[in-house]
Amino acid sequence: MKNDDELNRRSKAIKHVSLIGIIANLLLLTLKFIVGFMAKSQAMLADSLNSAGDIFASFMSYIGAKISSKPNDDDHPHGHGKAEYVFTQLISISMIVASVMMINSSIESIINKAQVEFSIWLVIVCVITIFTKFLLYLYTRVKGKKHNSLLIEASMEDHRNDMFVTLGTLIGIVGSYLGYYYIDGIIGIFISCWIAYVGFGLFKTSYKVLMDTNIDEEKQKDIENKVMEFEEILHVDSMISKPIGNKNIIILKVSMNGEMTINVSHDIAGKIKDKLIKEFDYIYDVIIHINPH
Repeated sequence: MKNDDELNRRSKAIKHVSLIGIIANLLLLTLKFIVGFMAKSQAMLADSLNSAGDIFASFMSYIGAKISSKPNDDDHPHGHGKAEYVFTQLISISMIVASVMMINSSIESIINKAQVEFSIWLVIVCVITIFTKFLLYLYTRVKGKKHNSLLIEASMEDHRNDMFVTLGTLIGIVGSYLGYYYIDGIIGIFISCWIAYVGFGLFKTSYKVLMDTNIDEEKQKDIENKVMEFEEILHVDSMISKPIGNKNIIILKVSMNGEMTINVSHDIAGKIKDKLIKEFDYIYDVIIHINPH
């Protein structure tokens, strides 16, 4: 089956990307936390928290990909695609909780006028992080385009944003070294707010899928136009979708000539289904109900 083969390829790619992300971020987390703790840098500690969140996200993505790649069974006739989004919910909630804790710590550092003990290692860690994240960004960009995976593309965006987050950390470190103690805490707050923003975004995206939100109007119009290319179709009466992972089951009600035989109408419905699945990569299956007109 085309969908099953594609799902397996995507699953392997996601797991491979996740494992590389876990290893890289684990190394970065260790460096950031040790150096940030020794230098009392809230910005660096917040950045290490960001790496911890990346590790957890990669680990959850790996488990989600492993579960979602399981074949259909009696309890899950449409597969396990939503597993990715269940784990995304866990990732988003943990990111939001962690960001709130870090914001509180950064505010305390500003109030208490905590000074950063400058170390050249702070700068070195920032440079290493930016370079590593740039390489990961390029790698996930290639993989994301090849496999058309939303999870891999999300990792790509995360790596790109991490480069700018760490650049902000570097600015905070230099600012504190020059005597502007509050810059480190402010940068820590901004980084934590960014983590919370990403967390809310992940929660919103996964929530829509888990709550079976319909596809947008533009996609509905594209599908309707393809269906109406068949001259036997008099009208598209209704269209709803059911998300399963990164694809959708489309349920159509169409009007055809009531005098048409069952064999002919069934053949036309089959052709419509094949055409829609071939034309739109976000469609997993199509169910068509024919109304006699």
